[in-house]
Amino acid sequence: MFVLGVILSELSCSLIAGDAIEGPRYRPPPYDARTFPPQLCAPPPTQRCAADPAPEKATLKLADTPRHLIGMIDPTTLTTLHVLLVVFFATLIRSTFGFGEGLIAVPLLAFTLPVEIAAPVVVLLSITIAAVVVLQDWRKIHLRSTGWLLAPTLLGIPLGIALLTSVHQNLVKALLALLIVAFSAYSLLGRKPPQLHSDSRPWLLGCGFLAGLLGGAYGMNGPPLVIYGAMRRWSPQHFRATLQGYFLPASLLAMAGYRSAGLWRPVVTHYYLLSLFVALPAIFLGRALNHRLRGDAFLKYVHAGLLCVGLLLLLQSIRHA
Repeated sequence: MFVLGVILSELSCSLIAGDAIEGPRYRPPPYDARTFPPQLCAPPPTQRCAADPAPEKATLKLADTPRHLIGMIDPTTLTTLHVLLVVFFATLIRSTFGFGEGLIAVPLLAFTLPVEIAAPVVVLLSITIAAVVVLQDWRKIHLRSTGWLLAPTLLGIPLGIALLTSVHQNLVKALLALLIVAFSAYSLLGRKPPQLHSDSRPWLLGCGFLAGLLGGAYGMNGPPLVIYGAMRRWSPQHFRATLQGYFLPASLLAMAGYRSAGLWRPVVTHYYLLSLFVALPAIFLGRALNHRLRGDAFLKYVHAGLLCVGLLLLLQSIRHA
C-alpha cells in the first residue's frame, strides 16, 4: 500500500505538470467579460507539486547552507555518544590498572547526565567490571588480603556517610588528599619506596578503614587499597584481580544503598545496558594491556595515577571550602 501510494502521488504530480499525457493539451476558451465577472475568472494561485523544482531563491539559500547544518544531530544522540566514549575510556583504565574509573567517569558524565543518574550507572559498571575480572583471574586474587581489607571497610562506610553532613568534611578531604599526594610523590621520587614483604594486619585494617571512609563520603574506595597493593609489590595481574575481589562486594553494597534511596530508576538501567556495548570490549582490551605491564613500570603508573587522584581531591576540597 505504501508503494502504491508513492506511485499514485508521483503520477498525480506528473499529470498536473502535463508530462504524463501525450498529445495536444487542453486549451481553455478565451476570456469573455460579458459571460463571467472578472473576479470569478481570475486564475487560481499557482500550486507547486513536490516533483517540481524549487524556486530559484530557495535553491540558492539551500546551496548556501553548510552541509553540517542541513541534517542536525538529535541532542539525545550526542548524549549517547558522549556516554559511550566516557564509559569506554574509564573502563579501559579500570581494567588495565584495577582502579580509577569512578574518578574519571562520574565528573565527565556529569556534563550530560545528572549526577544522581551518572553515579548509579558507574556503580553498575563497576560491578560488571569486577565480576568479569574475577571470573577471568580468580586464581590471582589474594583472598586473605581481600578479606582483611573488607572487614574494616564496613566500619568506615557509616562514618564516611556521617562525614557528609559534617562541617569538617572539606578539611578531612584535604588531609587525606595531602596524605595520598605525599605518599605518591615519595614513591615516585624516593630512592627506596616503602615496601611490605608480607601481609601486615595493622596496614590491612588501616587501609580498609580509610577505603570505607572515602567510599562512604566521596565514593572513592580505591586510593588506600592501591597504596597497600603498591607496598606489597603485587604483580600487575595480582594487583588487578585482588582489587576487583574487593570492589565486587563493595559495589554491590553501594548499589543496594542506591536502590533503597530510590536512585535505581529506568533511565539508569537504560544507560547501563547501552554502555555494555563498549564496556565489555574495553574490559578484554584492558586485560591484554595489563598482561603486557611489568613490575617497576606498573608501579610508576600506579603512583602517577595516585598522585593525580590526590591532586584532584585537594582541588575539590579547596573549591568547596
